[in-house]
Amino acid sequence: MRLLYSPVSPYSAKCRMAARHLGINLEEVSASDGPDAPDLIGSNPLGRIPMLIRNGEMPLCDSVAIMHFFDRLTEGRLYPRSPDQRAEAEMLEALCDGITDSLLSITYERRLRPEEKIYQPWIDRHWLKVARGLDYLEKHTPKTDKALNGGHFALAALIGYLHLRYAGRWSVGRPQLAAWPRQFSALFREQMKTAA
Repeated sequence: MRLLYSPVSPYSAKCRMAARHLGINLEEVSASDGPDAPDLIGSNPLGRIPMLIRNGEMPLCDSVAIMHFFDRLTEGRLYPRSPDQRAEAEMLEALCDGITDSLLSITYERRLRPEEKIYQPWIDRHWLKVARGLDYLEKHTPKTDKALNGGHFALAALIGYLHLRYAGRWSVGRPQLAAWPRQFSALFREQMKTAA
């Protein structure tokens, strides 16, 4: 299997971390989402990254579809078996992906438009969503004392993207959330050792 990814894509990071955690053997291929990426565009008309190319099977695009495939492939090791706990993990993943969507909307607005055409109300609207989401996560910071799940990887990818693009803007007043990556890293590193 090959995973086409972008090094700065938080959705790619989520899938790459989960695959490593689960011990899934993937060939990771850095891909452009431009017109010169035939593997990406040929099977994925939206040109979305990440994309999982499976031998002789339909390719999968969108990080959620890939994460759920990883869960099925490993017989339920990525999401809890209890319906309530699984719903909690899936909602954490959805929230983190939604915050990431808003961050990318802000980033693209600033990068892709000429400066005189940047629409500040659009940026403000999305930053409000980001702030509300991060405030919620500060009050409901997930525990990582047992097994990691898809929601944890989505949160780790989100925080990684915040560090990359919004360092110093997001962590003020959110000490629990700012400290969470250390807890995640300790468990992720330990589980990686166990899997090796």
